Amino acid sequence: MEEQRIRRGGPPMRWGHGPPWLNRWDEERAVRWPWRSTVLLTVFVLTGSNFAAHAQEGERAALDLFARVLLLVAAGQLLWRLRYPVPVVFGTAATVAVYLGAGYPYGPVLLAVAVACFSAVVAGRRRAAWAALGMLWAAHVLVAHWLYRWLPPSGDGPASWGQEIVIATWVVAIVALSELARIRREQWARERAERAQAARRRADEERLRIARELHDVLAHSISVINVQAGVGLALLDTDPEQARTALTTIKAASKEALGEVRQVLDTLRTSGDAPRAPAPGLDRLPELVEQAASAGLTVAVEGEPPRLPPGTDLAAFRIVQEALTNVVRHSGSRYARVHLDHTAGALRLRIDDDGPATGADAGGSGNGLAGMRERAAALGGTIEAGPRPDGGFRVLAVLPLTAQKENR
Repeated sequence: MEEQRIRRGGPPMRWGHGPPWLNRWDEERAVRWPWRSTVLLTVFVLTGSNFAAHAQEGERAALDLFARVLLLVAAGQLLWRLRYPVPVVFGTAATVAVYLGAGYPYGPVLLAVAVACFSAVVAGRRRAAWAALGMLWAAHVLVAHWLYRWLPPSGDGPASWGQEIVIATWVVAIVALSELARIRREQWARERAERAQAARRRADEERLRIARELHDVLAHSISVINVQAGVGLALLDTDPEQARTALTTIKAASKEALGEVRQVLDTLRTSGDAPRAPAPGLDRLPELVEQAASAGLTVAVEGEPPRLPPGTDLAAFRIVQEALTNVVRHSGSRYARVHLDHTAGALRLRIDDDGPATGADAGGSGNGLAGMRERAAALGGTIEAGPRPDGGFRVLAVLPLTAQKENR
């Protein structure tokens, strides 16, 4: 079951939505410094700038010690890009602006700005990234069209506006790719959260189902055991044979309860597999009547159950079982009626007793009616339970023959 992927006693596990590199990037962002990527980028910028200098020889100033220091600073700042994205994107843009203003060749140094911008946008610092790129582009325009007269290389002329359009396009492309990465990352984060929430919800529903099943299994059998234990104690000295019969009933009821509890536990151990034993249904209604009789309750059954889906059949059986258990526990009547009727695509179960209520504490959990309502609601049905006008108590369940929500 997917809900088993939730850690017990802790937060839910991370869900691996999105590409693996993004999940590794998230983990690296939280606990590590990006040493390897920064070193690789620095080597690439330094090496690539040498080739760019040869290609632009005569057009731009040659690389000297100051240029290499600027390249090293621009790329080295990326080591802090995950922890301090805003200072890094502004620092990188300012360093590259100085580098280009000094007349050094265009080249891989612009990649440092692109990576810093990407990190800032993905970290949610969008305005800072835009402002840094805008500052870099404005500095380039100022240098290329006004300050070039006083800056190296000597004899340099104004840059063409076509070149500015290319640079502006490059800036827009960086922003667009960064925004796309941010949107996709947020989408994957939402999907992870939704999957984790859905798994928690399924786990809660499964725990509720198991609790309800165990309650229904144990409540009936323990009620029978409780009644028969009282009979056995009362007759132990005066009627040993009847006391023996009560003890025999206790043994049979406890054995059946153990068997049903084992069946519930088996469904937990064999996740995704079919249960080893069929779930109880209304075909076991005669056994239920016999068990009630052993607790001193006479049950009359009217009507024949139709063929039902497994989930509906189990819910109908448990509802009748819990209703009869409540009669044994809380009613002074020793007679109950179970009426079954199926018309208009629905099964109607009516369980009546003539009362009166004993008012005694029978040791129940008080969750019986709530469990019946949950079972009926899970199938799209309803439960009505309450005192009858002429005395006694009635439980009326209406279950659709085609369960709408059986496989939730």
